[in-house]
Amino acid sequence: MFLARLFTSRRARLTAVAAVPLIAVSTLAAVAVPPAAAAPGCSVTYSAPSQWDGGFTANVSVTNLGDAVNGWTLTWSFSAGQQVRQAWNAEATQSGAEVTVRNVSYNAVIPTGGRVEFGFNGSSTGTANPNPTAFTLNGTLCTGGVGPTTTTTTTTGNPPVGSLPSSFRWNSSGVLISPKPDATHANIAVKDPSVIFYNGKYHVFASTYTDGYNLMYTSFSDWSQASAAPHHYLDRSGIGAGYRAAPQVFYFAPQRLWYLVYQTGSNASYSTTTDISDPASWSTPKNFYANGMPQIIRDNIGNGYWVDFWTVCDTGKCYLFSSDDNGHLYRSETSLAQFPNGFTNTVIAMQDSDRHRLFEAANVYKIAGKDQWLLVHEAIGTDGRRWFRSWTAPSITGPWTGLAESESNPFARANNVTFPAGQWTRDISHGEMVRTNADQTMEISPCKLSYLYQGMDPGAGGEYNRLPWRLGLLTQTNSTC
Repeated sequence: MFLARLFTSRRARLTAVAAVPLIAVSTLAAVAVPPAAAAPGCSVTYSAPSQWDGGFTANVSVTNLGDAVNGWTLTWSFSAGQQVRQAWNAEATQSGAEVTVRNVSYNAVIPTGGRVEFGFNGSSTGTANPNPTAFTLNGTLCTGGVGPTTTTTTTTGNPPVGSLPSSFRWNSSGVLISPKPDATHANIAVKDPSVIFYNGKYHVFASTYTDGYNLMYTSFSDWSQASAAPHHYLDRSGIGAGYRAAPQVFYFAPQRLWYLVYQTGSNASYSTTTDISDPASWSTPKNFYANGMPQIIRDNIGNGYWVDFWTVCDTGKCYLFSSDDNGHLYRSETSLAQFPNGFTNTVIAMQDSDRHRLFEAANVYKIAGKDQWLLVHEAIGTDGRRWFRSWTAPSITGPWTGLAESESNPFARANNVTFPAGQWTRDISHGEMVRTNADQTMEISPCKLSYLYQGMDPGAGGEYNRLPWRLGLLTQTNSTC
């Protein structure tokens, strides 16, 4: 039963065609604060329209009444022990009662009279959740009027954040997302998830399988709603029918476009939209590689398959990673200005003589507040089960140093995952971290990681593509933060 799984990719046969959210908050000490505007002034509207015992959702609107701002920091203090747990359209940190929120790349500028909005989920003690009473924007108290010119001291350096541990422990949810067959989509598996938390909702994209692969989308505001949320099949959008698998979604801030990256069998492809919540709005597929598979991959792929494309960008370049089920991780690059065009300089970023130890499903993330990147990569264990190894590096191009990358000390494997509701899988396979932002930097907080993954009934067997994959959520239990 396991031999077929050892040597077959989950998308290889092309011819046969309520867990806790990721905490996006870190402990704050010294803060890098931009200088105040020449004639500062601001007003803030804060509301918590959704509240429950122990938690709430808040919306914040900031209006700039002074000179234009390019880069902003908003601060306030909570009075009843509330904690920011996850923010969207901004980056949030907290030290004691003091909360500091900064712009993300696409909303740094607030013109005179302009407004910026963001939100967050928070925790509270019981139902006690009084609104903050005072806010400062770039060091200026927001009174609803324009004040005199002020000077704000700037403290340099990255805000302190937690660090990744040298070993990981996780709790797993039960099955959260299962196939939802309809008259034209008799799906037997849902797998390869990509997830974004944006505008108060989790947006999940995944592969589905009937007699071939295609993509689906679902959304919900809390993981407890995931199983009931409807599935939208993306063959009804411009993405169309045919082989599409292994999606990755992100917001490319320079173009103000959402990108969905996926494999189409012979190339890395992508579609775009301006509205991630509209599954019918995705554009028709376009290819990243104008000339198809790069020669270095042809020379090394052997009897493997070209799979699992992952895009990530730093301040100057974008990189496209892929695997070959044959012990190689590849990396191509283009400039941030050229993206999505111009991918070239394809190299082997990592390799292993044992193909099963470096099999497929690579993710690369930026660690918030640090000059550090995290690589996780799926392997096939000596027991035939899927699991993840991990490495860190000072840049996307490496060099990569092992973090938790052995079967005895894995990033995520059945032996470091607890299943409070009962073990429904022994495979921890293809997935994605719940990130602190939506954009192309793929940034995560090291504080209490969450990872959406695919697993299946341990007793299932047979042809790989027809295995009954389902989605569950890992939540880290040994955070250093």
